[in-house]
Amino acid sequence: MPAPYAISRGEPHPLGVEVSKDGVNFSLFSRSARSVELLLFEHFDDEAPAQAIRLDGRHNRTFSYWHVFVHGAREGLLYAYRVHGPHEPAHGHRFNANKVLLDPYARGIVYQSKRTHVDACHPQDNVRTAMKGLVVDPSHFDWGGVEAPRIDATDRIIYEVHVRGFTKHVSSGVEEPGTFSGFIAKIPYLKALGVTTVELLPVFQFDEHDVPFIHPKTGAPLRNYWGYNPIGFFAPHRGYYVEGWQNMRYLTGFRDLVRELHRAGMEVFLDVVYNHTAEGNELGPTLSFRALENRVYYLLDPEREDTYMNYSGVGNTLNCSHPVVRRLVLDSLRYWAGVMRVDGFRFDLASVLARDELGRPTPSPPLPWEIEADPILQRTYLIAEAWDAGGLYQVGGFPGERWSEWNGRFRDDVRRFVRGDFGLAGSMAARMLGSPDLYEHQGREPSQSINFVTCHDGFTLNDLVTYGWKHNHENGEDGRDGNDANFSANYGIEGPTTDPAIERLRIRQIKNFLAITMLAQGTPMLLGGDEFRRTQGGNNNAYCQDNETSWFDWRFQDTHAEIFRFTKEIIAFRRRHPSLRRRKFIVGVEAPQDADPVGFTRVAWHGTQVGHPDWSDGSRVLAYSLTPSDGDVGLHIIMNFHDAPLDFELPVPAPGSAWLRAVDTSLPPPWDIAAEGAAVGHLRSRYRVADRSVVVFEQGTRGMTRHA
Repeated sequence: MPAPYAISRGEPHPLGVEVSKDGVNFSLFSRSARSVELLLFEHFDDEAPAQAIRLDGRHNRTFSYWHVFVHGAREGLLYAYRVHGPHEPAHGHRFNANKVLLDPYARGIVYQSKRTHVDACHPQDNVRTAMKGLVVDPSHFDWGGVEAPRIDATDRIIYEVHVRGFTKHVSSGVEEPGTFSGFIAKIPYLKALGVTTVELLPVFQFDEHDVPFIHPKTGAPLRNYWGYNPIGFFAPHRGYYVEGWQNMRYLTGFRDLVRELHRAGMEVFLDVVYNHTAEGNELGPTLSFRALENRVYYLLDPEREDTYMNYSGVGNTLNCSHPVVRRLVLDSLRYWAGVMRVDGFRFDLASVLARDELGRPTPSPPLPWEIEADPILQRTYLIAEAWDAGGLYQVGGFPGERWSEWNGRFRDDVRRFVRGDFGLAGSMAARMLGSPDLYEHQGREPSQSINFVTCHDGFTLNDLVTYGWKHNHENGEDGRDGNDANFSANYGIEGPTTDPAIERLRIRQIKNFLAITMLAQGTPMLLGGDEFRRTQGGNNNAYCQDNETSWFDWRFQDTHAEIFRFTKEIIAFRRRHPSLRRRKFIVGVEAPQDADPVGFTRVAWHGTQVGHPDWSDGSRVLAYSLTPSDGDVGLHIIMNFHDAPLDFELPVPAPGSAWLRAVDTSLPPPWDIAAEGAAVGHLRSRYRVADRSVVVFEQGTRGMTRHA
């Protein structure tokens, strides 16, 4: 690195760095700082910077922005800051010139020291082990003419997956396991499965070593695996790259993955965390925001400004109503949508975005509305996890109009109904229609309900039917972590078993969950690995298990081929039937003729007898018909979650047609679900539905050669 670089005043905007032919402009926000130093490095672990540039408060400051232009600097340069200012925790100020700080707008972040987190917590200087920003030039990338697919909201099927865990296991067979490049090798698998949209767990830079617990059996330190503890909101996680840090300057790796998923016709969504940072509470590390402008970036307790409000559950909460923080979030989203070409975002603990600067929920919070109205983000898909750790629960009422929501009510109601709980028939009817009780009054559409039974946070689908309670001892927290309200069941034995009867029932229940998710109106989401019974051994909070507990064991694809086949076929069944993917909420057959245009699906509710639904508290059945519509045939769906078989009367099929059995989760393959064109004709007026089973009929022609 040539040193010293010549410098000039620079410009206050844009924040972060901007590369031009003459050099690099640096800009940093700090309203209360007394002085700022820009540090330039040759290597990420140098004992001292190659050049320290002190920014003059009169010459290099405009309002609250500190800026300088470094002539001759190029992409690949490493940099960081020291910021001098008041250290008055009682008044909310935590400036600390001993700490080398990251630029909040850093597009690349470099480090390889396990002491990053530890040294950032201690009072001494941490110049060698501190994370450094990497000057990035995003203009150098070949998209190969590939354009993003435009998936209709009614066609979307989301697959939630962890970048590292997807291919890290030796069974993945990829050349670069656990990386963006390794993920690319598995794209044909995702395409064949039938999903349209890949939702990646956090890819923002995080510190793998910030978990304070050890494995109780091995004594080894546990690692941050999930990544829900962001350090920077612009930089892809260093640990998911194959290439050396010098090559990260062009943002390959992540953009390669986006391009190849787009080439395969799939969307890319990111799980983003804008509710807190990795700096934790008042005892946490000083990495960036805390020592730049603590009072602006975080919600402080108004009674004790040396402590933080904790609506995230991990120590601090971003002050999402402050204009500077709102700008940071919007700039980050625009960057990922524009430069990185991401198609959508799922917002972790999104209800934090709806709190004001005193932490109070507000009916019209500015940030959610600004996100959905931003012109650059108009074509991105927005999903809210509409709750937070402070008790705010907004499912069915998240502020805004364009937002979809993770439907936690769907998850809980379906889990309880399938388990055999009473009193849920009415709730299940609503869930199967896209939850109109939650969303129709707001003018929203069924696709805005993200329907899921499992996600990264909680049991896998296999574990949901294998364990009656969580088994989190290996997290090192004596089992205190993780949710206790799992609505799961083990069906006789806790954990894996060789008992054939229990195993058959577990397989049936897994199929039931998959079928219900794909048959319901709304947008289905599948947890990656559920399609072949990935297990976490009963751990329902595997955030710190960067090991075989969390990694995909691809041998399960053969071991549990029955579930894998069923998953593929039920996805294909959904995609064949437009009546399962209505754009507007379905009305009943009894509704006035003008309630819906001619040719649109309507619903008729039944019980064991046609036209006589059972909404009683003792009911554990649900049956309904979807009338034939333009482009589709009629469907009849039956769910029996009593512990005994029941005979169900079938509606009279349309003239010239017969009922064809497409799905019966109680039957062995291939009879459990029929491939396209292979449904089995059923000529009788009744059908015996086994206990804990889902059955689906579709209308077809009478001339069936196969019948049951």
